Amino acid sequence: MDYSSGLGAEPGSGYVDSEQRGAPRYTSLIRSAKLVCGQGEFLCVVRDVSSTGISIRAFHNLPTDPTLALELQNGESFEIKQVRSNGLEGSYRFDRPVVVERLVHETWNYPKRQLRLNIMIPLTISTLTQKANAVTLNISQQGARIECDSVFALDQTVRVEGPGFPETQAKVRWRRDSNYGLVFENTFSLREFALMAAAVQCPSMLEPQ
Repeated sequence: MDYSSGLGAEPGSGYVDSEQRGAPRYTSLIRSAKLVCGQGEFLCVVRDVSSTGISIRAFHNLPTDPTLALELQNGESFEIKQVRSNGLEGSYRFDRPVVVERLVHETWNYPKRQLRLNIMIPLTISTLTQKANAVTLNISQQGARIECDSVFALDQTVRVEGPGFPETQAKVRWRRDSNYGLVFENTFSLREFALMAAAVQCPSMLEPQ
């Protein structure tokens, strides 16, 4: 299958004839996922998929690592290698053929949740009476798990801010030793979340090509 020749069939065609591709490609799949590599963890949207590869679109420049892991919302991970990139779009080949239905119809062994990025962002957590340093352990569009030595009460509202992280209000949902679970009052859009993650991990990804 020549994965360098394009991003798929014309809209509405459903898939590409197997005589044109080594494997039929489904073009109606639009699903958020994350790319994991040496440069960090980054959000993307899977545009179409076949048993041998995928095409994706990012919200910023693509990672330059030739080999990455594609992780779905259900936690399944697939090793992929870049075949072609063009601006925000890229084509990748799986290291081994996959069952397309596993990607089209994700199986869930755990409750469905939004994508979480395992990245560390230094933060300042503030209330009317105190201010403390913290760091994220993971973060999603809706909230974050942080580590902080200061004590905050359950359901307490705090202000969260940090380098590359826009100031937002959050509520403390759980506490376990020095770990806290925060829920943001204003959730990130997928695009906002993707750009913020790139800014704090690899700012060069935001530079014009």
